[in-house]
Amino acid sequence: MAKIHGFNKLTLLDYPGRLAATIFLGSCNFRCPFCHNAGLVLAPESEPLIETEEVLKVLRKRKGILDGVCVTGGEPTLDPGLTGLLAQIKELGYPVKLDTNGTRPALVRELVDAGLVDYVAMDIKNSQEKYAETAGIRHPDLESITHMVEYLKSGVVDYEFRTTVVKELHKREDIEAIGQWLSGSRRYFLQNYKESEQVIRPVFTSYSREQLENFQQILRKTIPQVEIRGQSSEPFRQAHQVSSYVRTCDQH
Repeated sequence: MAKIHGFNKLTLLDYPGRLAATIFLGSCNFRCPFCHNAGLVLAPESEPLIETEEVLKVLRKRKGILDGVCVTGGEPTLDPGLTGLLAQIKELGYPVKLDTNGTRPALVRELVDAGLVDYVAMDIKNSQEKYAETAGIRHPDLESITHMVEYLKSGVVDYEFRTTVVKELHKREDIEAIGQWLSGSRRYFLQNYKESEQVIRPVFTSYSREQLENFQQILRKTIPQVEIRGQSSEPFRQAHQVSSYVRTCDQH
């Protein structure tokens, strides 16, 4: 059974174009120093657990309101109970988005072939030359990561690539290298690093909106759809309206 450590009952940001819930699983094979889920990565055994049935109960109740479920982490593909959890979610009729760092392409392929995943979001940590530094480990499995990139680019499943941009780790030449690596991809999101004391190493800073837009223009030379995630406040206004509606429905 999957070990669920977090459950966000409502999001407009995690699953593009859908009103979704997000499930957080623990453990990760990276140690990205800017990661905001430090507890899930470094000591998942110390994080509270949420019963699977409790999550499924909410998803059953919100059928007709929610139209997707996102499963994230940590790195969710490391959880032995992932396949079973996805099967239970699919039995409820929900489209599923899976977040991954791309280090287990064979498993993701199996999940897609089994009809358990409808959308994959793969983190691109940095240019290949700076992957080790950015992922926080000495020898990231770039062969598997590259295989995952090529698999998604083949269009077997809907997907996105995304990068959390950190001023100290991502320079113009890195963005250019990412653009060449992912050339011809369907869509790519830039996510600005948010300063917080909860990250693994709280020593980093974020780029200005203008600098992110410059990176966006560089990437659009090789990738048709490049967006800056979280740039608009509109999703938050929509989320407040929807949240009020959902609370009303939950009371009945």
